[in-house]
Amino acid sequence: MFDIIIRGGTVVDGTGAPSCIQDVAITDGKIVQVADVVVGEAREVIQANGLLVTPGFIDIHTHYDGQVSWDTLLEPSSAHGVTTVVVGNCGVGFAPVRPGKQEWLVQLMEGVEDIPGTALHEGINWEWETFPEYLDAIDKRRYAVDVAAYVPHGAVRGYVMGDRGARNEDATAQDIEEMARIVREAREAGAVGFSTSRTMGHRAKDGEPVPGTFANTDELNAIADALVAAGGGIFEVAPEVLPDGGDQPTMGMTEELQWMGDIALRTNLKVTYLLLQYMTMPDAWKQALSFSQDILDKGGYLRPQVAARPFGMMVNWAGYHPFMKRPTFIALAASLSLDELRIELAKPDVRAQILCEADEPVDPHVQFDGLGPRLGMIPHLIYAMGDGVDYEPTPDMSVKALASKAGVSTSEMAYDLLNEHGGHASLMFPTLNYVGENHDVIYEMLTHPAAINGLSDGGAHVRMICDASIPTYLLTHWARDRARGPKLPVEEAVRLQTTATADVIGLSDRGQIAPGMRADINVIDFNALQLHTPHAVNDLPAGGRRMLQGASGYVATIVNGHITRRNGVDTGERPGRLVRA
Repeated sequence: MFDIIIRGGTVVDGTGAPSCIQDVAITDGKIVQVADVVVGEAREVIQANGLLVTPGFIDIHTHYDGQVSWDTLLEPSSAHGVTTVVVGNCGVGFAPVRPGKQEWLVQLMEGVEDIPGTALHEGINWEWETFPEYLDAIDKRRYAVDVAAYVPHGAVRGYVMGDRGARNEDATAQDIEEMARIVREAREAGAVGFSTSRTMGHRAKDGEPVPGTFANTDELNAIADALVAAGGGIFEVAPEVLPDGGDQPTMGMTEELQWMGDIALRTNLKVTYLLLQYMTMPDAWKQALSFSQDILDKGGYLRPQVAARPFGMMVNWAGYHPFMKRPTFIALAASLSLDELRIELAKPDVRAQILCEADEPVDPHVQFDGLGPRLGMIPHLIYAMGDGVDYEPTPDMSVKALASKAGVSTSEMAYDLLNEHGGHASLMFPTLNYVGENHDVIYEMLTHPAAINGLSDGGAHVRMICDASIPTYLLTHWARDRARGPKLPVEEAVRLQTTATADVIGLSDRGQIAPGMRADINVIDFNALQLHTPHAVNDLPAGGRRMLQGASGYVATIVNGHITRRNGVDTGERPGRLVRA
């Protein structure tokens, strides 16, 4: 008897091959048979006629490094068909850590990834010092998804060099030798690779760039060699060619690509880096993709991670918005719950008072304190999202265009848009990937043979975004609903987040519907699949607030042969484990 048979579903196997109607049988956490008709009985039968049957999605770019301490569900990712996540991206994480230095790592993560420090302090149990001990701590727990991890450069440098590392001073030969030893030890313990950040856009809460931002090639090469000595893996980079606040980078893109390409060719490591489109460099992504393809053609592995939708932030009353420095808003927000605040903000006299006020002075010591006034200055770059969740808004949906049409000020229009849906509405500020105000560049990135799908940032920037919903968006927008340009076949939308991402991490046991593979599977009502409106909840430790975005249409999600979600509802099953490379 089988454990589960999924009968009559349209199998999209993850390889990009044409879909077909088949049965899938599961026993002991493995797919044991895929056939037109599976003969036999099962403890549970899922009737999947008219439904898609896909591999579970593998998200290679998340920041649940702290959340794994307190949350076994790992939402939002687990709500979007994701069955494996990779943490430790962008050179930040929580191991290794010297006793007494936990606060420093918290403020580093808080600054770079906008995760409330109070939540991290309360939620993380700090039962480790070394990276192998951190992996062991994850290994003791059971999750709704599998978890793999990079060893992060920032934590390694801080552990070895202390304040010198935090200040990004040059590493000595002895420092480099010790960092290489730690990376090798982490890889041998099961880390899937190493991550580093080199962008000035990534800063700790104290304003300092991530340790390793200015690391020289001696340091980078020694760490790469340590990975090779421990069996290989991934070398992940948030590259220096990400401009800070619109400024041109200090290093030319060619030079930054060159050292990554050199490592890829010299070591045979898998080198992957973040790639987005910037307003100040709208065509630079083409050069990066061309260079990466050239390295691939020479036998190296250099692939950019690209995002399936604009990269930016949601603007709403629960997070950041143009009126957050107005005195009346500050007073109300300090004394009311979020629900009470929404009621007050809808009152005409409160509206009038806030609209006529000047902003309070910006406190340079408070993270993102000046973001509200800045948002008020760019109404042409902030868009209404319509009645649904439209991440490809047309130019006439900008706050400026809507204000002009209505004959009101942009401030009035922004305020009234935020008050829609009972004050639960969100506006969209696409800082990246939206030059031209459409998804044409994103389409070119997603379909380029050198690129891989990534950058969901699950668990990070929790008051700005919920891009952990991108796996669902690849299906709803790119494979079904897009009206302003070409779409992707559903087979390709599935491949991009299954076999393609499994290959990056070297996980040969998952990402495909085939006998012998792990039974990580989604059963999806493709026609009914829908992203919900993002909403704010105060469910982090210490009452921290974050944005969540649910979905409907996932009939079942299966991890290691156990059904973890039925019709979008958590079953309580926790078959997820640490994945050691």
